Amino acid sequence: MTAAARATDAPVLVLRPEDDVAVATRDLSTGDVVDRPGGGTVAALDAVPRGHKVALRDVPAGGPVRKYGQVIGVATRDVRAGEHVHTQNLGYAPGEREHELATVHTPLPLPPGPRPTFRGYRRANGTVGTRSYVAILTSVNCSASTARMIADQFRGLALDAYDDVHGVVALTHQSGCGLVPTSEGAQVLLRTLRGYAAHPNVTGVLVLGLGCEMIAVDTVLDGADLSPDTVVRTLTIQDTGGVRATVRAGVEAVREMVEEIDARWERTDCDVADLVLGLNCGGSDGYSGITANPALGIASDRLVAYGGTSALAETPEVFGAEHLLTRRAVTPEVGQRLLDRLEWWQGYAAAGGGTLDNNPSPGNKAGGLTTILEKSLGAVAKGGQADLAAVHEYAEPLDTKGFVFMDTPGYDPVSVTGLVAGGATVVCFTTGRGSVFGCKPTPSIKLGTNSELYARMGDDVDVDCGRIVDGVATLEEVGDEIFARILAVASGEQTASEELDLGGEEFVPWQLGTVT
Repeated sequence: MTAAARATDAPVLVLRPEDDVAVATRDLSTGDVVDRPGGGTVAALDAVPRGHKVALRDVPAGGPVRKYGQVIGVATRDVRAGEHVHTQNLGYAPGEREHELATVHTPLPLPPGPRPTFRGYRRANGTVGTRSYVAILTSVNCSASTARMIADQFRGLALDAYDDVHGVVALTHQSGCGLVPTSEGAQVLLRTLRGYAAHPNVTGVLVLGLGCEMIAVDTVLDGADLSPDTVVRTLTIQDTGGVRATVRAGVEAVREMVEEIDARWERTDCDVADLVLGLNCGGSDGYSGITANPALGIASDRLVAYGGTSALAETPEVFGAEHLLTRRAVTPEVGQRLLDRLEWWQGYAAAGGGTLDNNPSPGNKAGGLTTILEKSLGAVAKGGQADLAAVHEYAEPLDTKGFVFMDTPGYDPVSVTGLVAGGATVVCFTTGRGSVFGCKPTPSIKLGTNSELYARMGDDVDVDCGRIVDGVATLEEVGDEIFARILAVASGEQTASEELDLGGEEFVPWQLGTVT
């Protein structure tokens, strides 16, 4: 799903010769003439906003409509060539997709030149971090405010004297004291908390509880695969003497941890294969599947070719495009595992009175996306062409090299929380509408899908991928730029989100089951 190069004055982009629609690269007015693939022209019958679709040929009511060479929905009425194709005449239909399992395998040759490295933190257990954080984990929501009070003492200039401690983050959540440890919800929460505690970017952990919750402080880290060099402390508010006393004790504990960590750590040269990349998108638009997502796919393939790990997520947002992933599975069992997760999601959505086609969001639609099929076909482009090596449950360790998938919701903070809990040490986050997002302790590289967004929100976006459609950069050039940015950020270069100190409030574990 890559976009062909185009002249900067071409009014539309045709992605595949068999497509029924083209994507407007500027606002089209009634009467504007666009070229059809294979010859001929068609005049716009309506105003078509930039990023939206215009019909290249007539489509009868009930007929399939294709984009990316794939069906993105059906015409809900007769569509004439030149019409704006969107919610007024295009609807969702589940359709039939052939789910081949492990039938397509694409070699990923290494590019010429020396093997890349980055400057990371090599941990005693063999993992490699890209940042060094003290994480304050809360066992229950009752300790959340106290955790934030402690972390707030280390914001701003408080850590300027420490080169190798990049922040103190309070990882708080909404779960209560009656959460049964053996329940599904508690197991997901504990897996998430333990994943953060064991994260290569976390060099110090303070576990903070109230003192009477079912998930006690001294059990939070039970079974967590912490690196032996992680500095660990625990506190409970009731035993310490209340909020004020705990804040004083917590600040003192963190100060001691910071001194110890900064004296112990420094960056060193690490192989590119030590990176774990998380892939996510938020606030998508009609350009997402044409610019930022496939460009990120090129960078993802590059990392996988070098032996690294790259993880796609957001299960509801691969619905309708899952057949493009299952055929790339390394074994039929891996492909079937993805289908099983999608089947679970359809039941989960139905139990809540919804369906997976309730997506896209209003913002997605304003940006030109009409159906979940269209959105998903663009979203899976983030995963490039590599074989699908594994399918992981939410917040499970991303311990398989290669291109993998993690089952997460489509809600960005919940999805990325799962990826970071799994061990993602860098996240690339594509956006067309302008999502503001961070994910401490992991840096988040923001990739804008269109140049207008970059001009409007440049302080929030790291890479302008709209240059692909503007005709000033190729898909491959932007993919190479993203890969180079991943290495630079992994070596310590700050992202836009980090400069804005975002990422503390975006820790949102997936909440399943009864809340008590």
